[in-house]
Amino acid sequence: MLLNVLAVGDVVGEGGQDILSRRLPGLREETAVHFCVVNGENASGVGITPAQARRMLEAGADVITLGNHTWNRIQIGAFLDKEERILRPANYAGRVPGRGFGVYPCQGLRLGVLNIMGRVDLNSNLDSPFKAANFYANRGEYDLLLVDFHAEATSEKGAMGWHLDGRAAAVWGTHTHVPTADCRVLPKGTGFVSDLGMTGPINSVLGIKVENSLNLFLGGLPRRYEEAEGNCKLNACLFTIDTETKTCRSVRRTDIEE
Repeated sequence: MLLNVLAVGDVVGEGGQDILSRRLPGLREETAVHFCVVNGENASGVGITPAQARRMLEAGADVITLGNHTWNRIQIGAFLDKEERILRPANYAGRVPGRGFGVYPCQGLRLGVLNIMGRVDLNSNLDSPFKAANFYANRGEYDLLLVDFHAEATSEKGAMGWHLDGRAAAVWGTHTHVPTADCRVLPKGTGFVSDLGMTGPINSVLGIKVENSLNLFLGGLPRRYEEAEGNCKLNACLFTIDTETKTCRSVRRTDIEE
């Protein structure tokens, strides 16, 4: 059978949560989605609360992934231990709450979902994402592997796609909030895109008020970033996977703008 997996880019602030709640159910129906993974690490601007995570699950996320802002809302720690449908990067060094990998039932299959984070210009206190990818790719307790690679550098993301080609059904990048146009199926059958983009305010700099970002680049005093207002977008990609061959047939963008 053909399995449709929808991957939704970083949800930013109240605007991102709102458009996700309103538009994700219809998008799932329109594209005949069987399974949906949403990156939620920016739901509070930076970080996510348990209430925000529950809202995303109610909107239609089957799994929530996180990233470098996982610990900005420290109250998420206990929730990560309790709720199996939310993942933080698996390659965090040391003892931290939660898990970075889970196996979920879907259409009679076991879907492995892995959340890992890059080290280039992000956080040096991480184990190698490539070693982590090897560890989980070799576990064999699932039928298909899906990977959210939360990373800054497109080179690191591209390298991860090739590293997992033929071992993961889909690998997508998150974190930069900018959708890329490189959707493709790699030679051994792994669907790949460098970055899904973001779900949040359109007239913004990565979801925050333009003046906040300009102030920083023009040499102003540091100030608290604020979520931008106005119309929002939902950036996502649809991976169509052949469950018999365990390879991706196609990857296409399914973006929505309001």
